[in-house]
Amino acid sequence: MNKKELIDHIASEAGLTKLQAAAALTALVKGVESTLKAGDKVVLVGFGTFSTGERSARTARNPQTGATVEVPARKVVKFKSGKDLENAVN
Repeated sequence: MNKKELIDHIASEAGLTKLQAAAALTALVKGVESTLKAGDKVVLVGFGTFSTGERSARTARNPQTGATVEVPARKVVKFKSGKDLENAVN
């Protein structure tokens, strides 16, 4: 499912226009983004938890040239699915 299909689904399930569904989805994404950027986590009970983690600096190797490359440390986004979501999939 892509973003357009998700907007269509939200609109039909919630009885909203596609414009309203798109605005709601954009607000959700921006809310999750700003919360993670602030270093907090987003918990949607039954669905899952979005959080951030640290990936340490490391040395990698370019497979084409064999040269080593220093990869800097950075933050990564993590998602842990909730029990309800896992049960729905299984």
